[in-house]
Amino acid sequence: MTKCGFLYAVLIAGLAGSAIAQEQVSTTIQGKTISIQYSAPSAKGRKIFGGVVPYNQVWRIGEGSGATLHTDSDLVFYGLSVPKGEYSLYVLVNPDKWQLIINQQTGAKAAAYNAKMDVGRVLMTMGKAPTPVETCKMTFTKTAALSAKLELSWENTIASVPFHIDYASDREW
Repeated sequence: MTKCGFLYAVLIAGLAGSAIAQEQVSTTIQGKTISIQYSAPSAKGRKIFGGVVPYNQVWRIGEGSGATLHTDSDLVFYGLSVPKGEYSLYVLVNPDKWQLIINQQTGAKAAAYNAKMDVGRVLMTMGKAPTPVETCKMTFTKTAALSAKLELSWENTIASVPFHIDYASDREW
C-alpha cells in the first residue's frame, strides 16, 4: 500500500466512526425563505479555532458538505448584494476578526475553495460565548421586519453578521 493509500484508509476509518449531524436553520422574511444546511461537528475536547481550524486560512464551515445558503430573495450583508439563489459559505478565521465569504460554488465543487467564485466577503462581529459551545451551530435571529442576523457559534466564539432583504430588487413586497 502506498503512503497516500494508507493515509486515505486512516482518514476514512476515522470518519466512519464519527457521524456528523446534518443541520438546517431557516427564517422567513416577507414570505421569502432564507435557509442554511450545514454539518455540525463537535469539539470533543479539541482546540477548534487556532487548532483544528487554523488561523489565517479559509474554513469551509462545518465538515463534510460544508454550509449551503439558499435564499428566495435578494439579500444585502453589510452592503454586499447577494442575488437570490444558492451559495456556499466559508469563513476567513483570524484570532481577532472573521470574514464571512459567500461563494457561488455549491455541491461537490465547493470542497475546493475558489476565490474567483466569491460573491464577496463581509466582516463579522465577534463575541465570546458565555459558556463553551460543544457543537458547531448556526442560527438566524430576526432583528426587524425585513432584516435578521446570522450567527455562528462554536467553542468559545460567536460571530455574527446582519442582513436584510434587498429593498431595491425585491419588488414583490
